[in-house]
Amino acid sequence: MLTAMVTPFTADGEVDYGAVRRLAAYLVDEQRNDGLIVNGTTGESPTTSDEEKQRIVSAVLDAVGDRATVVAGAGTNDTRHSVKLAEQAARAGAHGLLVVTPYYNKPPQEGLYRHFTAVADATDLPVMLYDIPGRSGVPIKTETLIRLAQHERIVAVKDAKGDLFAASQVMTATDLAFYSGDDLLNLAWLSLGAAGFVSVVGHVVGAELGRMIRLHKGGDVAGALAVHTQVAPVVDGIMLRAGGAIMAKAALSMVGVPVGPVRLPLVDATEQQIAELRTCLVAGGVKLTDV
Repeated sequence: MLTAMVTPFTADGEVDYGAVRRLAAYLVDEQRNDGLIVNGTTGESPTTSDEEKQRIVSAVLDAVGDRATVVAGAGTNDTRHSVKLAEQAARAGAHGLLVVTPYYNKPPQEGLYRHFTAVADATDLPVMLYDIPGRSGVPIKTETLIRLAQHERIVAVKDAKGDLFAASQVMTATDLAFYSGDDLLNLAWLSLGAAGFVSVVGHVVGAELGRMIRLHKGGDVAGALAVHTQVAPVVDGIMLRAGGAIMAKAALSMVGVPVGPVRLPLVDATEQQIAELRTCLVAGGVKLTDV
């Protein structure tokens, strides 16, 4: 159970490193996450500098690195820059790398293969590929994933593509560990043998999602379904309203873990969105402190 962690900012938009440490501790100690993804999409990585990214990794490692796996986002649409970020994360002490499909420039599959291989070659860290064509514009095709699985350090996939059958083919043909990268499909992924989740709603229901994983892997499918049903309103409130980072930050404020605003071009949740989110969180059994 991993959560894709938001990046706390001060009111004037600077990274709040004290809040980074506090949030990491909350996610591990209170929400029972086994690991954290930092500097990913939910962490607003497109709008944080390389220096900020390095300091965020160091802050999270300082807070929880002795009791949780810390995976650093290192993917961009520039292979040389991605290699630099991977090397930087390794120097900071990250335990692994998350590498997203290059976005906007829409490379061919051979370009994807060479890009991911170059990043995996840059350090000794294990690599989780991030397949999210809705944001990147390009899927990692089945045959490309099978090729990439031959690299000794490419060990996992965060899937937000949602092609469950194609993923099952890759899982059959390789040893890649698949993680649900879409909270709407968490339970469905477990049915295919996924290793776990890289979640956004784990900011406030991480302990419940961890229980879902354990129940399903222990053979209690009905119990896992019950947890899925319980947290479904939370998934609705955070993932289907205004986007993960925006609503996750609003939700954290409601549970007494303030993390500040988002950076442009994102904008904070509206009053109506906050009211709808509050209703969803209450329906999902989340204990709020701002009521």
